[in-house]
Amino acid sequence: MLEINNLIKRYGKFTAVDGLSLKIEQGSVFGFVGPNGAGKTTTMKIMAGLMKASGGSITIDGADITKNTKLMREKIGYMPDFFGVYDNLKVTEYMDFYAGTYYIPYDERPQLINNLLELVDLTDKKDFYVDSLSRGMKQRLCLARSLIHDPEILILDEPASGLDPRARIEMKEILKTLGTMGKTVIISSHILPELAEMCTEVGIIDRGIMKAQGSVLQIMRMLTKKRVIYIKPLGEKETLLKVLKEAPQVIDVTENEKDVEVSFDGEDSLLAELLERIVTAGVKVLNFKEKEGDLEEIFMQITGGGVNNA
Repeated sequence: MLEINNLIKRYGKFTAVDGLSLKIEQGSVFGFVGPNGAGKTTTMKIMAGLMKASGGSITIDGADITKNTKLMREKIGYMPDFFGVYDNLKVTEYMDFYAGTYYIPYDERPQLINNLLELVDLTDKKDFYVDSLSRGMKQRLCLARSLIHDPEILILDEPASGLDPRARIEMKEILKTLGTMGKTVIISSHILPELAEMCTEVGIIDRGIMKAQGSVLQIMRMLTKKRVIYIKPLGEKETLLKVLKEAPQVIDVTENEKDVEVSFDGEDSLLAELLERIVTAGVKVLNFKEKEGDLEEIFMQITGGGVNNA
């Protein structure tokens, strides 16, 4: 587990990160969301060891990495939003260079590099010069580079920035694969719908303070204090409406053209009981679905309409 406790970063009188705290479980794909200047990149740079905190701690399985740069280097891989590549190197030479910076034995490098290039789907480009690659390929190469020392945690600042739709899909699939491998992935992105789709949970930061953390659905429930359920019956709706109006946890019922929208105040067990009651009443249910969280809507509500840019 990665845990940040009361993290502070000051620049003179300006506080960029103000007592930020969060917990990220191993194997999570965590989305870091916030307006421009909210403190996301600063926090990620501190986590990666590129910047010193003014206060607080960052621990991995109980060990404070802010006081142990060797452990930080071993545990974390970092991919910045603006990265440099050595254009006069071939892909394998580029990877070999970074393997050397982590003191990986020379005889272990070829297989390691081949495995990583296969992971990011660049095997057929291994003898190409880096400057001949497309932007999407360079992004995937830099991701492979950040994995060269097999870190437990990956910090990716805007990994899909500037990519075309196909390259974004490819990057998204790679990130999902990393999650299944047990890697903890922390992603900052301004493409909120895609972030919501690929992340197991998100954290929304504003003015250096963590405003909310959890799954998109959990945060939405926290904000609205109710659940919205869509029920589509087969045939007439009269019996369904009668059952819903008699259910104590149902706050409001709206009859739409194709379904019925229900505002519900209750836990999963009570929602399951409601569905059972509907079916027992003889209603044939084609669809029974809870409204999915809208990360853009949540973001605007929490940040007061802040500019979604970082």
